[in-house]
Amino acid sequence: MNRRQLLLGATALAAQSKIRVGILGIQHSHLSGKLQAMGPGSAFELVSVCEPDPAVRAAKGQQPLLNGLRWTTVDEMLADKSLDLIVFEGVVKDAIPLGKRILEAGKHLHLEKPPGNTLAPFRDLVETARRRQRLLQLGYLYRYHAGVDAALEAYQKGWLGELQMVRGTINSDRDAAQRAVEARYPGGAMFELGGHMIDRMLAFLGRPTKVHHWLRHDTKSPDTLKDNTLAVFEFNQGLGLIVSSAKMAGADAHRSFEVIGTDGSIMIQPIEPEPVLRIYLRAAQGPYQKGWQEVRVPRQTRFLRDFEELGKAIQARTPLRYSYDHEILLQETLLRASGEIA
Repeated sequence: MNRRQLLLGATALAAQSKIRVGILGIQHSHLSGKLQAMGPGSAFELVSVCEPDPAVRAAKGQQPLLNGLRWTTVDEMLADKSLDLIVFEGVVKDAIPLGKRILEAGKHLHLEKPPGNTLAPFRDLVETARRRQRLLQLGYLYRYHAGVDAALEAYQKGWLGELQMVRGTINSDRDAAQRAVEARYPGGAMFELGGHMIDRMLAFLGRPTKVHHWLRHDTKSPDTLKDNTLAVFEFNQGLGLIVSSAKMAGADAHRSFEVIGTDGSIMIQPIEPEPVLRIYLRAAQGPYQKGWQEVRVPRQTRFLRDFEELGKAIQARTPLRYSYDHEILLQETLLRASGEIA
């Protein structure tokens, strides 16, 4: 074997080396799905875990997917030079301050949503990632959703004609404990879940020119949660409409995303676990026929494609699909829709 072959072999081995990961916070409901996405067969090696709240660690720290991980403090995790990536799964108020510390420690960051209820500190966090050339990925659900991607492809290739409207509904059926968590923020259900749909709306329509919101408490629940919320977005061309209510029977199966154009439309309902696309086109385009048709998308494991892209980007030192500027625009638009900023 000559020197060139040895170098190529060493390069290939380096590219295949596992990305070492720390988990900071174990409170978010998305934690188990992300642990599975970084499990055996992935590009990742789960190394350590930290939960700053002792009560939460006692209550949730025994879940099987955390078995074998080394428990550390925040300072120990940030000082561990062997870690490439930290996945933040803590509470909203800690997302920006701990996220910025993670980036300043030289780690790539996967940050759970929503990332705080402020814009300027979040913008500072993003600029820290940009300046230090660290990857920043937000944990919004539908960024790599095969059905939404099919709709985006149809729009970008002109199959839907001129875009008129994007509509998204993401309701839930919250218990009293979760309602108390979401009631801490003025945007309520919109702030908690609306970002998933706003993220995808922006991929189609870009920056809105105006944002209007209605944030209401319409149930008889004895709390202050804004549990019935609507946001309407005006763009240079087209409208967006996002609905998020916190008390709906059968809410998960009702969630939907719809793209309406002058020459065709695509509605995805249900979105999970096995998406169904209802498509209408004036003329046959690409893989689709003229008129109404139904396309079923195979079951897609949450977060798997997110972490596949993140792993490849870390190993190849390439940008993520959604840029730093996209993350800032998304946070700004979510806060406008949630009544946090004008």
